[in-house]
This record gives sequence, structure tokens and C-alpha cells, in this order.
Amino acid sequence: MSASLLVIGIVVVFLMAHYLYGWRIGKYFQLSDSKPTPAEKYNDGFDFVPTKKPILLAQHFASIAAAGPVVGPIAAALAFGWGPTLLWIVLGCVFIGACHDLSSLLASVRHDAKSLPEIAKQYFGTTGFRLTLAFIWLCLVYVIIAFTDVTARQFVAKEEWGGVLHDIGGGVATSSFLYLLLSVLMGLALTKLKISLGMATAVFFPLLAAIIVLGQKLPLVLPVADPVAAWSILILLYCALASVLPMWLLLQPRGYLGGYFLYIIVVVGILGLCFGGFDIQYPLSKGFYAANGDALYPFLFITVACGACSGFHGLVCSGTTSKQLGKESHAPLVGYGGMLLEGLVAVLALATVMIWPPGHATLSKSPSEIYATGIAHFTRSILGLPIEWGITFGMLAFATFVYDTLDVATRLGRYLIEEMLGLRGWLGRAVAISATLALPFLYVFASPAFVVAGRQVPLWQAIWPLFGSSNQLLAGLTLLLVAVWLRHQKKWPAWLLIPAAFMLSTSSYALVLQLKKSVTQLMAVFNPAAMLNAVISGALLLVAVGIIISGLRSLFPKNEGISND
Repeated sequence: MSASLLVIGIVVVFLMAHYLYGWRIGKYFQLSDSKPTPAEKYNDGFDFVPTKKPILLAQHFASIAAAGPVVGPIAAALAFGWGPTLLWIVLGCVFIGACHDLSSLLASVRHDAKSLPEIAKQYFGTTGFRLTLAFIWLCLVYVIIAFTDVTARQFVAKEEWGGVLHDIGGGVATSSFLYLLLSVLMGLALTKLKISLGMATAVFFPLLAAIIVLGQKLPLVLPVADPVAAWSILILLYCALASVLPMWLLLQPRGYLGGYFLYIIVVVGILGLCFGGFDIQYPLSKGFYAANGDALYPFLFITVACGACSGFHGLVCSGTTSKQLGKESHAPLVGYGGMLLEGLVAVLALATVMIWPPGHATLSKSPSEIYATGIAHFTRSILGLPIEWGITFGMLAFATFVYDTLDVATRLGRYLIEEMLGLRGWLGRAVAISATLALPFLYVFASPAFVVAGRQVPLWQAIWPLFGSSNQLLAGLTLLLVAVWLRHQKKWPAWLLIPAAFMLSTSSYALVLQLKKSVTQLMAVFNPAAMLNAVISGALLLVAVGIIISGLRSLFPKNEGISND
């Protein structure tokens, strides 16, 4: 079966969904450009900054498109086949994920760019606010832990071509840091030198392409016993710094450059699949149970995770994007369209599995290497680039996904702690950042204790099911919160309540199964990883139940006259 017809069909479906369903949701919210957005009302040049639509879309897309839509679909396809994985990506994006992103963005905009916990405080009460804050903060911590480990392992990857083993990860590390430097220089050029966006693009985008080649010429290899831990520490230190820099200096120009870099990945992938002559060779289905015993329901959904729906996106929408939305009419493109772009990233990641037959050597690699190898073959099929350049291109794109999310997650964690404790100024920011990064640093030093079946497993792999469950559960809670807000406006949003019920039940069931599995392992023999997963699974379930109870009470208020005015 040819991959080209399948990919073209999905692109058409996503375009139709954006113009038919996305804009319909926009009409439901009665969008109006006559209403000043929080970015316009509170423009401080630091956090609240009205941003042009293409820049904001690129930055938002780069912020939400992390490792999830790459790792999740690949892992799900390897476990259950490409058929159910693709079906969930498409249906999940159109009817749940994109609706979640757009509605959470507009909910924040209509509440003066407040974060999800602050909105929960208004509708769920003080207890609901505290529980929501705790749940979201834990989710952010797990985002930082998982993606830091994924990125660090990228930087130590090795690939063989021409009979020689190359430190390709070191080249990706060099290119990644040069990419961050370019972003800062572009921010300074736009803000201080007042050059036009078109001129900045013409200057800096070719430089972005050049650093892909330069990185492999100057690979950065750390001469330490445990380079993964060393890179993890450096990445976390970067997150601390990036989370306090002004938006215009790093976040916006990096998102703009990275966004277009990711656009190229999507375009190259689509063109490569359409005109490269690739056939689908991987099985459509591998049965209801994966090799490790996990059932398709619910583990397919929490494994795909961000590729179809992501609670983290609601945090980005309410934490940074709502503070930069210049006009309400920009919301459908940024919110709904941004998620559809991430869906395309997920489809392309899935395609890097679909083009190989079962048992192919490529499929034994890590998800990031499978992805990079697939991208390399797509680029070679239409551009004729050497495979090693394509692999570097794919790995740098993957690192770009993760980088943009890591410092956004840290910045959001900073916002949450500042809101909860009422912190202000640079001292408050330092305290909030330290609190947010304390556990990720602890996990880095504790990572050797994650041993399964007698062997040490990568930290991201050990916590991925827990990350996926918490992420999907957060999406369900966010949908419930938005539905409560709309209910207080005398509306009954069934189009949100049905997805909310599905996400809450599916992710809760997955957490129950993980808790049961961890307890069973602990009864057989003590294992630190099983103990940690059991404690966190139980804590997330308890907190989620408390939030759901608060939400249901507010969804059916005794005083039907309540509104958010």
C-alpha cells in the first residue's frame, strides 16, 4: 500500500476540520476584535506582548510540539500497529485535542490571561484551586524530567555510516546551542536594531540551515563518565536561565525560527512520503495486547499522548500564548490550527515506522533515532541529501521540539509557584524556578536506581506511561473546567463534556492499571522505580478525584444565576 494517498487524505481531513469545525467553535465563543486582549491591555514588554499572528503561531507550535508527538506515535505503532494509532491521532486531534487547545486559550483570554489553576479557583473553589495547582505542577515536573532525559540521550547518540562510528549526537548538541544563540541575536536585531521581520528571516533562516552542517563539523562531546547526566544538568540550567529572560529575547524569536524549522520538517516529510515511492510495510494491527501485556485500551491512548491530545497544551495556552494573542480572531488559527500541525508531526513520526517491514534493524533503535532515520530517507528521496545530513536534520528537529517545550514548562512552573505564594520580583522568580527544578535535578541523580528486569532503563522510558496518563488526565480536567465556565454562562457544551468524560475515564483507568502493576512488582521484590510509580500513580488519582468532584459540583450549581461577569 502506498503511503502517499494516506498522507494526502489526512492533510485534506485536517484542512477541512480547521475551516469547518475550528471556525465553528470560534463562532460559538463569539470572537470579537473589538474586545482588547490581555496582551493589549497589560502590555509590559516582558510577559504580556501583543504578537503578530505568524510569529505567535510559530512560537505556539514550537512550544507544544515536543517529544510527545514523535515518541508517542512511534511507541504506540511498535506496540499495537499503525492502524489504531493513526485512527486515534486523526480523531483525537480533530474532535478532542484541537478543541481542548482552542477552548483553553479562549478561556484564559476571557479571564485576563489567568492560568488554569486561577480559573479553577474561581469556579472550583479554594480546595479545587489547590488540588489543580498540585496536579498541574506534578505534570510539569514530569514533562521536564522526561524531555530532559530524552534530549540528553540525543546528545550522546552515535550513528555508523561508511564503516565509521560518528558522534552525531555531539553535532546535534553543537547545532542546538548555536540555534539558541541565533535566536537571541534575532531577538536583539528585531527589538533593539528595529530591523523588519522579513529582513530578519532572510538573514537568520539561512544561518539556521548552516548550523546543521557546522554542528557535525564541530561535535560537542563531554569528557565525563556519565555524559547523559552531565547533559541533563546543563539542560536544566539552561531551562532556569531561559525561563526568566524576556519573551522578546529568546522565546519569541526561537519559537519563530524553530516553528519554521518544524514547518520544513512537515513539508519535507509530506513531500517525501508523497513522491518518494514509499510503501507501507509495517503491520496494520498487532493485536489487542502488546508484547509487554498492555492492552490497547487504555494504553494506546496514553502512549500516543500529545500526538492526539495534550493537557500540557492547555498550560501553554493559558500560561504564555494567551498573554501574546493580539486579536481574538487569531485564536482559531493559533489554538485549533496549532494542534492540527502537531497532528501532522505525529503522522509523520508514525510514517517513520510504517515504511519499514517488521524486524528491520531501524525499528530496534530508540524512537528519536527511528524518527531521524525516517526523516533522512524522506529528505534524500526529494532533495538527494546524504543520509548523514538527513539524520542530523531529523535529530536537530527533534531537539528543537524538546527545547522549546522544556523552557516553556519551566516558565509555566515559575508562574504557578509565583501565583500560589504571591511572589514578586527577581527573588520571587528565583525561588519559583528553584522549586520547579528541584525534583528534576533529584531525578537526574537518582536515575541509576531505575532498574527493570535486572537492567537499567532510560529515565524517560521508565516514566513514560505515567507521563502519558497524567498528561491525558490533565486534558480531561481542563475540558471539564472550560465546560464549567461555559455552564456558568448558561451554556451546555456537550461538544466539550463528551471528550472530557472520555479523557477522564481512559486516563484514570490507565493510572489504576499502572498502580496495580507497580504494587504487584513490589509484592514480588522491592524496586525503587515501582515504588515511585505506585506513589505517584496513587497521588495523581486521589488529586484528580478531588478535582472532578469539585468540577461536578460547579457544573450543576444550585444558583443557576451564576456567571463569570
